[in-house]
This record gives sequence, C-alpha cells and structure tokens, in this order.
Amino acid sequence: MKAALTIAIGMALFCGSGAHGQPPPDRPPIIDMHMHAMPADFYGKPPAKMCTPQIFPWADPRDPKAVFSTCAGREVEAGTTDEEVIRRTVGVMAEFNVIGVISAPLRGGASPIDRLKPWQAAAPDRVIPGVWTNGQVPLDSLRTWAKEGRIRVLGELTFQYTGYSFSDALPEQHFALAEEFDIPVGLHVGPGAPGEPYWLSARYRASLGRPLSLEEPLLRHPKMRLYVMHAGWPMVDEMMALLFYHPQVNVDVGTISWQLPRAEFHRYLRRLVEAGFGKRVMFGSDQLLFHDLVRMSIEAIESADFLTADQKRDIFYNNAARFLRSDAQRQPAK
Repeated sequence: MKAALTIAIGMALFCGSGAHGQPPPDRPPIIDMHMHAMPADFYGKPPAKMCTPQIFPWADPRDPKAVFSTCAGREVEAGTTDEEVIRRTVGVMAEFNVIGVISAPLRGGASPIDRLKPWQAAAPDRVIPGVWTNGQVPLDSLRTWAKEGRIRVLGELTFQYTGYSFSDALPEQHFALAEEFDIPVGLHVGPGAPGEPYWLSARYRASLGRPLSLEEPLLRHPKMRLYVMHAGWPMVDEMMALLFYHPQVNVDVGTISWQLPRAEFHRYLRRLVEAGFGKRVMFGSDQLLFHDLVRMSIEAIESADFLTADQKRDIFYNNAARFLRSDAQRQPAK
C-alpha cells in the first residue's frame, strides 16, 4: 500500500501525463484529500448549482427548502454531463498541480470502482482512488478492492448522514477493515447542508458529529489512520481535544473552506494552528460536482495571512504526504 501511494504521488508530481498530467512549472504540488467522482445528475437535473458561502437567512418552517431560493454569495455551476464534470475538474487539477483522493459512490448500478475509471483514464497520475459509502457498499467488495489495491483510502465514510453513531456496529466493521489493510480512513464529521435533516437526509444529526465520540473507536483500533473531514466544524474545542490525546488523527478542511464565510473559516483554522496542530491539518476541497470549489479552497488557504509560507506548504502537501506514508520528497516553501 505504501509503495502504491508513493508511486502515485511521485508520478503525479514528476512525470506528468499529457495535457492534464504535466504540472505547471511554477506551481508546487498540492494533495487534495477530499474529492469526489459524482455523476452530473447527482443533485437532480443538470447543471447543478451551489451557493457559497452557505449561511442563509431565517427560513419559514412551512418551507425550509426555500432558504436556497436566493444566494447572497457566489453561485457556482457544474457541468451538464459526466464527461464535462470530469474535464473541468481535471483541468483545474492540472492548473494547480493537484493530486486528489477521489472517492466515488455506489449509484445507479455502477460500482465505485467503475465510476472511478473515467477519472483515472482522464488523469491517471492525479487520482488516488477512494470509496464513498455509509454502508451501502458491501463489506466483501471493500475487502476485495482493498486486498487488490484498487482503493487506497476508505472514505468518504458518511455515517453521520444516516444516523449512525461512530461506535455502532456498521462503522466499527469499516474501521476494523481499514486497520486490517492499513488503509487511511476519511470520515465525515461536521456540516451537511443548511436544513439537512428537513429535506435531504432525515437521519442526519449535528450531535452525531462530535469529534470526541471518536475516542472509543480510536482506542479499539489504535493502528487506524483516521482523518476527520471538515475538521469537525463547529466543535473546535472537541476537535483540539481529540487531536491532543490521539496523535494519529489528522483533519482536512473540506467544505468549511468555501461553505463558511471566509472570516469564520480563518478563525477556525487559526485556532487549530495556534494550538499547535498545524502539522495535522491537510488540504481538502470537497469539490462535489463543482470544479470552481477546488480553486476557491486553494485561495482560502493562500489568503490566510496568519499562516507562514511553510505552514501553507504543510497544509497543501507535506502533512498529507506524511499521513499517506509517501516517500515523495518534502516540499519546502519557496
């Protein structure tokens, strides 16, 4: 597994592959720990649109979904076909020299492995394959893919959306599998969409995203490499306690780099860094269907004036390379 990740990252950074593989000469590499291979119709009839930031005014309880009827921020739009989504996303990955952990869902009869194939064909040196599941992908399939090296990250795991505690039997089975095969786990811990349980995921609960609820699973699986997606926002005190007592845990910034107002994202990130966890924070865009979110997430880190150049380089690359156990050379700040 370590060799496979080393080869993948090394090829992406130094070899290139056609128009979408050759890294820009002035762009140091970025590892995006949180990307997805989603069909263009995932949110309904394409093209999907997204408002960022996603802090909305009061919604009348007679129609909670109406909160999305206006966008006070910037609206981004996805491609109208799967091919266009891939082309746009791979294009921005090449522009910013990104290699991504890309997880695919089980949807419409296509397995996650099948959904990843066109992404791997479009950018073979930029894809670290993952799987996106809250239990609908059979454990036997996950075990086979892990054994064969066809997935290198188990995640995004989205049990919070389906009402599971992280100590329930189903998450536990996934954690045990990841520990057995030494596969990093990317776990959703934090924000869904505004109004999530009212019109999207009826079993979603913010209370299930408490970082400290991971203590017992971590102690039961001490060799598991876990990264907490979205850095557990908004529960920064619990997140820092988990990082302090469980040094094997990392976080990625995920949606909070674009879902929140920039000032709030920077306040949250600053708390983590100033508490001493700057080497445990990894970049992640959670681009969903929207290639522009990769660009916006990168800019959110680059604009953080409280970070030194070395700290930004750690977040963009070094921390993830270490977490993934890559032998690729550490990238100093220019």
